[in-house]
Amino acid sequence: MRGTILLLILASTSSLNAELHPDDVKHVKVYSKTGRFGGWPASHGIWIWDNEILVGFSVGWYKDVGPDRHHIDREKPELHWLARSKDGGDTWTVSDPGKRGFLISKGSFLHGAERNDVPLPEAMICPGEINFTHPHFALTARTTDIHTGSSRFFYSYDRGDTWEGPFLLPNFGAPGTAARTDYIVNGPDDCMLLITVAKSNRKEGRPVCVRTRDGGKTWTLEGNIGPEPQGFAIMPASVRLSETMLLTILRRREESKRWQSAWQSPDNGRTWQYVSDPVEDAGEGNPAALVKLADGRLCMAYGYRARPFSVRARISDDEGQTWSEDIILRDDGANRDIGYPRMVQRPDGKVVVVYYISELKTGAEPYIGATIFDPNSIRNSPPQ
Repeated sequence: MRGTILLLILASTSSLNAELHPDDVKHVKVYSKTGRFGGWPASHGIWIWDNEILVGFSVGWYKDVGPDRHHIDREKPELHWLARSKDGGDTWTVSDPGKRGFLISKGSFLHGAERNDVPLPEAMICPGEINFTHPHFALTARTTDIHTGSSRFFYSYDRGDTWEGPFLLPNFGAPGTAARTDYIVNGPDDCMLLITVAKSNRKEGRPVCVRTRDGGKTWTLEGNIGPEPQGFAIMPASVRLSETMLLTILRRREESKRWQSAWQSPDNGRTWQYVSDPVEDAGEGNPAALVKLADGRLCMAYGYRARPFSVRARISDDEGQTWSEDIILRDDGANRDIGYPRMVQRPDGKVVVVYYISELKTGAEPYIGATIFDPNSIRNSPPQ
């Protein structure tokens, strides 16, 4: 598969058009199976060690439940799987960690409350002593319910081959929490999680920054990311800009408006200020993926859940103050089941975006796909 020719206006630097040549874009399938549903990498997480990439995602049974619903059969188990690439995202192998037996100390991995073919182990209080800077470290965080559920986390020291946990996160004074995987490591004992908690009316959701300074034993609420919304602000995607500065992009909804909003903290998560709206219209809404590139620019990706159903990227060269227009990575989506990406940059500078999509030419069954592109290959061309 090849993407269409990609045009954008670099709003942050000039009024020139920029072209990303189709030869600089590659699409691959991570997981695809007839009769199955693959979805939502954004909820699970992505990790990279040199050219080895690991990503989590959901697997279910495909069911057409109408144009306004995710095409997954809710009467059957939702499985949480892992996909691994050892060649920078060109090829992938998949595994079901739950089939290893759900041992508390080895081989366990969080499955959502929907899964009923393997028992969910009871979450424990973390004893601490987690080394967040271990060279093969990975952490994943999930919730039992997006409204007033509880959240838990697992960690791995062997690149996701085995996992320790689940360990319970506190509710931080909220009616409940809805953690997805978004974290920033500060040191061996020190890690931040950016999660969603229930609003005071017990509905989803408002974003917060929480932190442990004792290896995961205790967690404190560092700060609320903006005021409590009327609608929701959920699913942060975050990066560190400096020793004290953080940036996160939130998925926003107010009535019929769906967009993405960027917020910045100058004091390591204690206070937050609104920065910009990187995407003012995301169709039905989609979370962002965000990375800080090796050259200092920011790159975000998201799924556009309106016609043309597409996977898109944008770039900022001023720490999120302004953003380019959309880079259309692919626009061949068949329906609204699209996006929810996670993203990493390889050592060679290329970016790997993992998402889910249903293709126009292959049918409605959503699968996990990846797009590999080189952000340095974006070339200026004369204005149209």
